[in-house]
Amino acid sequence: MALVARRREPLNELVDALAAEGIEAAGFTADLSHADGIPGLVTEIRKRFGRIDVVNYAPFSPVSLTTAADLDAAALQKWVNLYLLTPVELVHHVLPEMLERGDGGILFVYGSSVMFPAGGVSGPVPLMAAARKYILTLHEELAGRGVYAGGLAVRALIAQNQASQAVKAGEMKLNMELPVVEPHELADLEWELMRARNQADVLYPAS
Repeated sequence: MALVARRREPLNELVDALAAEGIEAAGFTADLSHADGIPGLVTEIRKRFGRIDVVNYAPFSPVSLTTAADLDAAALQKWVNLYLLTPVELVHHVLPEMLERGDGGILFVYGSSVMFPAGGVSGPVPLMAAARKYILTLHEELAGRGVYAGGLAVRALIAQNQASQAVKAGEMKLNMELPVVEPHELADLEWELMRARNQADVLYPAS
């Protein structure tokens, strides 16, 4: 398993935790807000593991949601790489190999606001919505070619992750009340999506 994040210390902790469970993992430091770093990152991962079988793209930046009326181009420009251009560039570099093998998976994870627009819930959300449209289009194009592409919309805070910690610390404000889900719940769902390969987009929790 290749883990990617900006900071080395959390990566090392996760690698050690996975090793304790008998899972081989390696951490790669990268700033995903710079799409031009993706070719080098993919090359590093391939050197370490030989090939990339599955991509799970679930970025997070602790920014508070805003109203659409307050949004401007400068704000979107800050987020456009992390939430749209970088995942597209990542797919561009891993998909040909997957198609050549006739096997692979690509899963984007995003907030449920991309499916249910609401007043006061904007900021990077339009870019996430564009990424969702892209992955849904990929799902249709890749059907029957051995490679799965899909999305998971999370209508919750994830226990122990950076987003829930940011909300708790007041670094990130939400204009809605959200339940809290455990990471293993999402991991199980992602595994099922990759296994079944028949759903383009799933909302969790569903209600």
